[in-house]
Amino acid sequence: MKLRSGFAIALALLVTACAERPLAPPVVTAPKTPENPNGAPPAYLPTPVPEGARLSDMPGWQDTDPFIALEAVRATCQYKKGRQYAEVCADMVQQDFETPEQILAWLNVHFRVEKVEGPNNNSGLLTGYFVPDYEAQLTPDAEFSQPVRTKPADLVYVPGSQMTPASSAPKVAARKLGDLYVPYFTRAEIEQLPPNAQYYMRPEDYFFMQLQGSGFLDLPDGSRVYAAYAADNGWPFVGIAKTLTERGLLEKTQTSGDNIHAWLAAHRGPEAAEIMNTNPRYGFFAIQPEQTEPVGASGLALPPGSAIAIDPTQNDMGDLFWIDADAGTLKDSFPAYQRMVAALDTGGAIKGKIRADLYVGHGQRAGSEAGRIKHSLRMWRIVPYTSK
Repeated sequence: MKLRSGFAIALALLVTACAERPLAPPVVTAPKTPENPNGAPPAYLPTPVPEGARLSDMPGWQDTDPFIALEAVRATCQYKKGRQYAEVCADMVQQDFETPEQILAWLNVHFRVEKVEGPNNNSGLLTGYFVPDYEAQLTPDAEFSQPVRTKPADLVYVPGSQMTPASSAPKVAARKLGDLYVPYFTRAEIEQLPPNAQYYMRPEDYFFMQLQGSGFLDLPDGSRVYAAYAADNGWPFVGIAKTLTERGLLEKTQTSGDNIHAWLAAHRGPEAAEIMNTNPRYGFFAIQPEQTEPVGASGLALPPGSAIAIDPTQNDMGDLFWIDADAGTLKDSFPAYQRMVAALDTGGAIKGKIRADLYVGHGQRAGSEAGRIKHSLRMWRIVPYTSK
């Protein structure tokens, strides 16, 4: 998804390696030619990284946006001070990049890749998400009837062993019923409860904001607040696209986010509510003053196009990945997503080792793109290169 970068002098990097570990590459000036009037260094400088483990071996490397890649590295370097990437991060801050070729050369020297292995011939799924802008009101009416619910006081998280019936999960969303902890209410049940809300939205907008995890609320007086994810009811996520196609309400190739949203809006009321209730998962929000950059589960601002949500039980937050996603199944989708990304977020529907949700930005245009991402995915973990 959802770039901002400042770059200075135009210098090239040439790499040498020693027997113990790769040395810092000396700085040289590439010759100027008619094909290369600025003297930019080539993207494929000599590198000690073994062939087959280089970033330059990745599908789509030749066409990748180096600034998106650099944003991913910068985000990873902020997460817990870079963790395993700390040494590379320290080197990065000493660099002055001016050209895309310099960035690609530096990346190709300092990182190696490891294939993420998994079922289905190492193939998974890439989807997209965004932070929407939605209209909201302080009082409900026929159109703005959906309360923006904050975390209920009776929603608690307890070890699964304390639940009735017992669960093997380490933590479960629950409510207390007498002396027992039982699963929290489903979506349909929650919508029958009295609202604990200050703001009201269109029901279909609210449903999509829950899917995305957060959103900006634009109020009639021109002010704006940010609705951040606060909690959920612990029920599994069930996509309503399947329900809509199984009932013959939408064609399989027409289940983009835009089309589903339009259908819900056109059938606002009991019909749309019944469809939305087939997804029992329900998200609650915390209202915050407006902020410029949405924040992921990592606690860091999400760089558009450079951040993904992952399953933290399968992959580590803060790690870098190369994604190769193609064969989009939805109409008008981009043909491929091939780039370096940082794992900075999680999501209730993101389950599995080869599974990612790409953050594409904020607003209507980003929403249209995110709703069309449903691509076959391969992933490589990107780690610092060391000869030891």
